[in-house]
Amino acid sequence: MTFLGENRFMHPITLRLPLTMLPQPDETTCGPTCLQAVYNYWGTDVPLADVIARTRKLEHGGTFAIFLACDALRQGYQATLYTYNLTVFDPTWFVPGVDIAERLQRQQGEKKQDARLQRVTEGYLEFLRLGGRLRLTDLSRPLIRGLLRRNLPIITGLSSTYLYRAAREYGPDDLPDDIRGLPAGHFVVLAGYDRKKRSVLVADPYWRHPYSPSHEYWVNIDRLIGAVLLGIVTHDANLLLVYPPRAAPRDDL
Repeated sequence: MTFLGENRFMHPITLRLPLTMLPQPDETTCGPTCLQAVYNYWGTDVPLADVIARTRKLEHGGTFAIFLACDALRQGYQATLYTYNLTVFDPTWFVPGVDIAERLQRQQGEKKQDARLQRVTEGYLEFLRLGGRLRLTDLSRPLIRGLLRRNLPIITGLSSTYLYRAAREYGPDDLPDDIRGLPAGHFVVLAGYDRKKRSVLVADPYWRHPYSPSHEYWVNIDRLIGAVLLGIVTHDANLLLVYPPRAAPRDDL
């Protein structure tokens, strides 16, 4: 990783993790492409096609962060998910003594008409069975920078409509349509920050993003935070850490 300058608290002003992002093969494989980049960062050389093939998919394409996390756990990695998805999780569940798996199962029984909730709940229950960790923590600049300072790249499920300031999308080909369109979700990896410029480095698998000719660009950290929180519209809104046991983060974030 690269450090440029330090402040009086000995935190680097600029940090950049050595992460390489491949282009996603199609419109719906941003999630596994991000996961493959993180595997590669940690030294696991796995073909992108293999990660795509074993990632659980939704009926109309795409995936959820929790399915990426389960793949990582099955490969011997550890995973921590910071969730901001109130359509799945009640904030009161994140206190000592509450069995989140039990709450998820009860909710699943009460909301049988919600097919998307039913499917994602199975993913969360598997995640917990495999030893994954769930966190509810305020999404902030210090949280993002603190995780990156621990050399942990961050996969995030967010609103690309908000991040790109793009038109909403409509139809099977996801064409821009500001009238009939719906917000679009996306996965990217956060791989660095610049404290002075209040920006974060985004590694983006989408080859037609509006910010630069490459797969990396800097974006204002407040816009990034807004995009993550608005990911709830497309049923994500999260930060996902995937790491080998030797790199497990402390519990102070």
